Amino acid sequence: MLILGIETSCDETAASVVTDVGTGEARILSNVVLSQLDEHRPYGGVVPEIAARSHLDHIDRLVKQAMDEAGVSYKELDAVSATGGPGLIGGVIVGVMTAKAIALTHSLPFIAVNHLEGHALSVRLTEQVEFPYLLLLVSGGHCQLLSVEGVGQYKRLGTTIDDALGEAFDKSAKLLGLGYPGGPLLEKAAEKATNPDRFKLPRPMRGRPGCDFSFSGLKTAVRTAAEKLPPGPFKEEDLNDLSSAFQTAAGETLVNRCTNAIKMFKEDHPKGNTLVVAGGVAANKVLRTRLEVMAKKNGFSMVAPPLALCTDNAAMIAWAGLECFKAGKIDNLNFAPRPRWPLDPNAPKAAFAGGKKA
Repeated sequence: MLILGIETSCDETAASVVTDVGTGEARILSNVVLSQLDEHRPYGGVVPEIAARSHLDHIDRLVKQAMDEAGVSYKELDAVSATGGPGLIGGVIVGVMTAKAIALTHSLPFIAVNHLEGHALSVRLTEQVEFPYLLLLVSGGHCQLLSVEGVGQYKRLGTTIDDALGEAFDKSAKLLGLGYPGGPLLEKAAEKATNPDRFKLPRPMRGRPGCDFSFSGLKTAVRTAAEKLPPGPFKEEDLNDLSSAFQTAAGETLVNRCTNAIKMFKEDHPKGNTLVVAGGVAANKVLRTRLEVMAKKNGFSMVAPPLALCTDNAAMIAWAGLECFKAGKIDNLNFAPRPRWPLDPNAPKAAFAGGKKA
């Protein structure tokens, strides 16, 4: 089975061809990703209009490149999938319309993939992970804990009531002048810390019942600590130590929240023993290590996609499309792109989130 996947939800334009050889084993035949970092770097973050225009400029070329690298023709495809949301709506529209045009022209089934489900199922592209499993989905726009019970079957156990962790990484890095994208740069600075215990930062929500997150206060604490430093440009040792303090606080918060989530997950799935960590922040090696240790202490194994599949890519969209296709989930060409699309539509609104968080 061959699936073409297209991803345009934020600031990566991507296309990929993935195959399932019929034994549960998958192969990525091509995975082309064009980053827009240089276009957004002057603004210190993603500008939606610039992102949408860039997707429009490059998507046709990248789809052709993905097909050429895979060595397949459109008539060999079984379906075409694209991120249908959530994301920056201008970019989502570009990807969806491109996939619809291909589907219509070549008489192929069209599958609109939930971007979050792409992350949720990405580990199954490279590992033999069986349902159900506990998922920590942590990225620039999302921070959730979910019970993954099957394709399209999710139960939300916890979510952020304000900022996602990836957003807190990026904004903290920005106020420290580390640059963009902030997450990898802050992680790199933290590696060089000489006094990692120097700054005392809060561990938001730690010790509270449940497994919701809050990172707004941690971000504010970084600003407060930075403002107390001597006037003038930041010294490198200050940046490194403060970056390490932020990363440590974030890690301890994740460990605490995930520990609670494991207990909740076990109530529904006593035999479940796998924690999957996915999303852009899952590429942080320090956080991965902390979560792996925590999982082992609780009798779980921790699994994460390869680093290249943690950040936004089209291989995960192609794979999620393949899993949806096998489950009989096919969309009509009148599908409307969605700026918001929760994995668990029945989950209650997060407290204090003002209806903003799914």
